[in-house]
Formats: sequence, C-alpha cells, structure tokens
Amino acid sequence: MPQTLAAPAHSDITIKKSRFIGCVQPMADRASAQVHVDALWKQHPGAAHICWALLAGGQSAAVDDGEPGGTAGRPMLDVLRHQDLDGVLATVVRYFGGVKLGAGGLVRAYTDCVAQALLTAPKVQLQRMATLQCLVPYALEGLLRREIEAAGAELLHVQHGSLVTLQLRLPETQASAFVQRVNDHGQGRVGWPGPADWPHGL
Repeated sequence: MPQTLAAPAHSDITIKKSRFIGCVQPMADRASAQVHVDALWKQHPGAAHICWALLAGGQSAAVDDGEPGGTAGRPMLDVLRHQDLDGVLATVVRYFGGVKLGAGGLVRAYTDCVAQALLTAPKVQLQRMATLQCLVPYALEGLLRREIEAAGAELLHVQHGSLVTLQLRLPETQASAFVQRVNDHGQGRVGWPGPADWPHGL
C-alpha cells in the first residue's frame, strides 16, 4: 500500500564544500511541483542547481537541472520509489563549493540528501478514493444523507430535479459495501449512474 507524507521534512548536508539542502513534501501534481521549484529559485538565487523528483501517479518527473544526465533527478526518484511513496516531491538545492564530485559522488550526494530528509518525514497511508453518484426519490434523501454521514463519506454535490442526485466520495475499499447497504434500504429505488451519465456541471 503506497504512502504519502503528512508534512514536509528537510535535510542539509555538505560534501567537499558543496552544500545540499533537501526537502521532501506532499505534492499532488506536476504543475504544483513546478510552482514550488520556481519559488525555491527566488529563495536561493545563488544556488548552482535545484534538482527535483516527483512521484505522483502518472505525473512523475526527474529533473537534473544542469547536473550531468542521470546523476540527480533519477536517483532522487529511485529513493521515493524504493520507499513506496506517491504524491511526493523531493527537491535538492545545491550550492557549488568549487570541488567537482564526479558522477558517482553526485548520485550519492543527491540520494543521501533525499534519504536523510525521509528519515524524519511523517508518513501516512495513501487511501484511494472513489467518487459515487446516486439518484434517489425525495423520500429517500434523508436516509441516504444519514448513510453518507455514518460511512464517514464526503458529500460533494446535491442536485434536486425530478430525482435527488447526490455525489459523494469515500475510500475505495468501502465503496462496494456502501452501495450494497444503500441498495438494501432503497429496495430497488436507487440509481447509480456512471460518469458518462452525470448531469452537466457535476
């Protein structure tokens, strides 16, 4: 079961006069990661490189930012993968100290910087969420709202038309039991349209 981070964690190491400032933090997608990296450049205008790796579903990235190819972003990404993380951004700001580390030295430096930050990072289980849509007659709306509350699900949207449309989100592992329970109470009067059938605007 993949994990993500509950909060950012940092590391700061110096190797042969070069300083490596690492950070690992929760991050949902590539666009948010890019915004964060741009902000880092403003905080560290004198840095030689800001390398980063993102593991976020299909939006993973590994950026060497001018370091020799494969010596920074990819090793950082490998550390995240090895720890079975998802939705995580790792960044390392490097201040060059005048001594070249060589390819092997760079890989070790970037790997260690991320690994050290992860040692103190608070991890949480990543729950895959399911979004369900439910159509019920007005008479069942109260019952459905009680079931949503009892399941600890999140009610996203309610629309009143000829029927009441409720859209909700809950952990994937609880979805089928929830649908079964509502169907039992609804006695055939509950509809579960798929995304293609959703009313416009949902």
